[in-house]
Amino acid sequence: MGLVLGVDLGTSSVKVSAVNQQGEIVAQQGFDYQLSQPKPGYSEQNPEDWVTSTTVAIDRLILKDGIKANEIEGISYSGQMHGLVLLDDNNQVLRPAILWNDTRTTAQCKEILNQMGQSFIDITRNVPLEGFTLPKILWVKENEPQIFAKVKTILLPKDYLRYRMTGDLAMEYSDAAGTVVLDEENKCWSQAIADQFDLPISIFPKLMESIDLAGTISDSYATFSGLKTTTKVFGGAADNAAGAIGAGILSSNMVMSSIGTSGVVLKYEDSADVNYNGGLHFFNHAIPNKYYTMGVTLAAGYSLSWFKKTFAPEADFNDFVTAAAESTVGANGLLFTPYIVGERTPYPDGDIRGSFIGIDGTHTQKDFTRAVLEGIIFSFADIMAIFDAKGSHFDTVVSIGGGAKSPVWLQIQADIFNKKVVSLVNEQGPGMGAAMIAATGVGWFDSVQDTAKAFVSYGKEYLPNPENVQKYQMLHTLYKKIYGQTAEISHGLMAYRRDQLN
Repeated sequence: MGLVLGVDLGTSSVKVSAVNQQGEIVAQQGFDYQLSQPKPGYSEQNPEDWVTSTTVAIDRLILKDGIKANEIEGISYSGQMHGLVLLDDNNQVLRPAILWNDTRTTAQCKEILNQMGQSFIDITRNVPLEGFTLPKILWVKENEPQIFAKVKTILLPKDYLRYRMTGDLAMEYSDAAGTVVLDEENKCWSQAIADQFDLPISIFPKLMESIDLAGTISDSYATFSGLKTTTKVFGGAADNAAGAIGAGILSSNMVMSSIGTSGVVLKYEDSADVNYNGGLHFFNHAIPNKYYTMGVTLAAGYSLSWFKKTFAPEADFNDFVTAAAESTVGANGLLFTPYIVGERTPYPDGDIRGSFIGIDGTHTQKDFTRAVLEGIIFSFADIMAIFDAKGSHFDTVVSIGGGAKSPVWLQIQADIFNKKVVSLVNEQGPGMGAAMIAATGVGWFDSVQDTAKAFVSYGKEYLPNPENVQKYQMLHTLYKKIYGQTAEISHGLMAYRRDQLN
């Protein structure tokens, strides 16, 4: 029985799935690792922990689950994005990796825009944000010059893991795009950006597609993991690109609505012709010569979990969410904005904070719960409005994550988006996308699209209720006014809090 492994390298753990030719997960193992936060706003990890944890998970698949190493034909990856790994002349790690959720680089983001302005956005199709890799490189260059002087190569997390398994140094396109050093349209490292910030272009490794062969398992890694040196290893993808593949977002009429701690609205793009001028993230896809655009709500699922933990800690989660159906469309005139940790899209504002608007004495907990559910989806609709403004049309929304587990929430999505909404029969997220890349690479299927047809199955369809659509369109008009009306107040309150802490 032929198998492939999908390695999902996340922020807090790695999960390795063994998948057969029918797209069935026959075994799965995971292992956690530590996140280091040595100062406020800092977020770092030891890259060796990624290697050790992945090896443990693979060992367990072989030793505990009985997966035969000679049946594993290929391996590929989904990786947490943007994390900066610095290597010296001997390919040794120079310092802990700086992760995507590290926010120390505000000054470097301003520096990038001050020096390059619109030309930077034209090259990368993105505005520089603290999460991206280039600001991290500049931070090390400016604050740790003795370390930067030793840098020979930079890698991203999954690319470092792949290097340790194969000995091949490379970076895959969908992840490279998130460094914001990549010339998106020409698919090469930007010499203009490197020159502007006095960075040697040589520190950026060769580029590869997600389905490109990186090599086979090295002798040394085979010894530690139990894998065979004949097993083929493929480039893999950034976690959002892999998640889109795993959700079957492989044509321009489809959008992914993903509710985790944060929320992601992602759309497949056929070409680089569409230009959102930095209003949305624009990245190379894991499908060769295709792209995806993405907007982020920073506190999507987190808003709901915060509300439940604070106001209904003893309630069963499913019952808590389902009870929102007993409220009305519009939560009896109550609106919620999910800006409780700041916001990313369409308002890149770290100091904006959330609001309940319209509270009166008749509101019940069920109204507040429904307002939270609706507010999160209104924030997604704000992102989708950017697609609409560019004439980038779609008719189907694939819902994954927490929003796909509740029929109430799925119907709210259909009514607010005014689109057909579907969920997946067997949602496995980015790890399945990684396995699909490996399945394509070893030749089980001719393309990622063909693999998706065999592996991805959709569940029940939720269609918009015209009466509810009309109500939500009116409410969304009111919702969109809240940011502008509350931003000054939020900023003042945040300034007050900082004063009190000093």
